[in-house]
Amino acid sequence: MKSVPPEKAGDAFAATRHSLVERLVNWEDQRNWQDFFETYWRLIYGVARKSGLSDAEAQDVVQETVITVAKNISKYERSAGSFKSWLLHTTRWRIADQFRKRSPADCPGNPCDDTDRATAPIDRVPDGFNLQAAWDEEWQSNVLAAALERVKRKVDPKRYQIFDCSVIKHWPASKVAAELKVSIAQVYLVKHRLSALVKKEVAAVEKRF
Repeated sequence: MKSVPPEKAGDAFAATRHSLVERLVNWEDQRNWQDFFETYWRLIYGVARKSGLSDAEAQDVVQETVITVAKNISKYERSAGSFKSWLLHTTRWRIADQFRKRSPADCPGNPCDDTDRATAPIDRVPDGFNLQAAWDEEWQSNVLAAALERVKRKVDPKRYQIFDCSVIKHWPASKVAAELKVSIAQVYLVKHRLSALVKKEVAAVEKRF
């Protein structure tokens, strides 16, 4: 189960399904595990990269986090907190593990050597890195990506193209109209309607987390 950098991936971050957590207890259900992986790998990878890990190390974090979740999913209880927080905690330790594996020469100034086995793995994450802030930023980014993907599947391709050019790419209405051969009024109308639809989808996606 090897991931690739988010900028090279074509599939958008999928919305979480509450019921997925319960279904993941079944190790043999490959489809659900693939669903889980496609849902979360970008989030985990992005945070790992922001922590200072290399591409290869971040990919290892993704794989080790998924494995850890698979081994412990049956122990997870919603009453103990949100799945989002539980996943953050798991990811945090897997990131720390990668820093621990580095030799002292690879991370001068970081407590990543193994001379002190009593050091908690989380303490090996570089000073100054706000993991919670990075996690929240990546989370919101992926929620938006999921919402956009849902909207894209629901609307006419031409309308989504108008929205993409005017809202995502920030083209002026006159350029959108000229390039896509539509009226400026139509550009504004599509922009207004799809922006409202995106907000609705963002809310729907967030309810699933």
